[in-house]
Amino acid sequence: MSGPGLQGEKRGDDSGLLLELLGEKLVTAEREEVDVQSLGSRVSLLGLLFGCGMSAPCLQLLPSLSDFYCKTRDRLEIVFISSDPEQKKWQLFLKDMPWLALPYQEKHKKLKLWNKYRISNIPSLIFIEVSTGKTVCRNGLLLIRDDPEGLEFPWGPKPFSEVIAGPLLRNNGQSQDSCTLDGSYVGVYFSAHWCPPCRSLTRVLVESYRKIKELGQKFEIVLVSADRSEESFKQYFSEMPWLAVPYSDEARRSRLNRLYGIQGIPNLIILDPKGEVITRQGRVEVLHDIDCKEFPWHPKPVVELTELNAVQLNEGPCLVLFVDSEDEGESEAAKQLVQPIAEKIIAQYKAKDEEAPLLFFVASEDDMTDSLRDFTNLPEAAPLLTILDMSARAKYVMDVEEITPDIVEKFVNDFLAEKLKPEPI
Repeated sequence: MSGPGLQGEKRGDDSGLLLELLGEKLVTAEREEVDVQSLGSRVSLLGLLFGCGMSAPCLQLLPSLSDFYCKTRDRLEIVFISSDPEQKKWQLFLKDMPWLALPYQEKHKKLKLWNKYRISNIPSLIFIEVSTGKTVCRNGLLLIRDDPEGLEFPWGPKPFSEVIAGPLLRNNGQSQDSCTLDGSYVGVYFSAHWCPPCRSLTRVLVESYRKIKELGQKFEIVLVSADRSEESFKQYFSEMPWLAVPYSDEARRSRLNRLYGIQGIPNLIILDPKGEVITRQGRVEVLHDIDCKEFPWHPKPVVELTELNAVQLNEGPCLVLFVDSEDEGESEAAKQLVQPIAEKIIAQYKAKDEEAPLLFFVASEDDMTDSLRDFTNLPEAAPLLTILDMSARAKYVMDVEEITPDIVEKFVNDFLAEKLKPEPI
């Protein structure tokens, strides 16, 4: 008898990628084992469902996701990646699932997957292409809402110009076609009036927008509202000098959320004139670069750790080199130590169309870094080379008198090869 999602025509053997991602075995709700190797030749898409049986939104998702799965199981498989703290709770949640699950004891695999896909909240559903491992959709929950019958399968990513196509509004009621964005840098701004951090960012962003225009840059912002009513949208949009997707066009707003995998607001995605993503950290860049001197904010391999970007420490493993001075020259010298390996790692993963498995920071002496040292129980030594993995509550520390580029590179490579022993945070 066929297991979950194992029907359908045979395809080439893509088991190597799946084995690396998931290990050798998955389990069903009845705790029967399924060979991961068998999936590669039978399905073209894999959905990774990150959730927890103690979460009300996760529980509420099950009926609609089960219905969707039953309609599409000949073409895709779903694998549940649990964050349940106890095995009994995991088993209770699993019994209502018609799809597969990563075994509860595979906690190391689970953490690697959470870090790889930078999961920040649950439930989250990521669809990936089995043959290449490329992410097809970062926000599968919106996809299920928009296409509950699976009619648009396999949901490959579309270019921004196609997704945004249609009329855009000015706050005076005038309309213009999205083709007027051609050849411009674009900020896709996901925001809502009910969200206090959104309103705070909007006030700064209005000034940034004006300054960038004054610098002679071809730049436009498009608001993608998450307001709960058209009246609230109109009130909020009245403060903004840029464009917006009409509130009534819910389908286009949803497609843009899906395109960029938006899981929280405010979020500002900066695109180049070809519609390619320059940075997903537009919010941090706008707040950090008040004069917009570094626009369009191409990502730097190594950045100074600040209160504004410290939230990125929660997105996955981060290399942090602590230095013992507030002197800008010393901070720059530390960045030069880390930059060669950072550039190499970023290039390697960019070639695979994947995000780098590490972010790279230099931390000078200040109250914020002192608090970080206290929270992670790091020694006061400096320079101090660390990798902090907040989601796994683990740290890796190299306390040596002199740090060289070779030492940094070996430290990073040993971490990626899982040769380092973690210490608890």
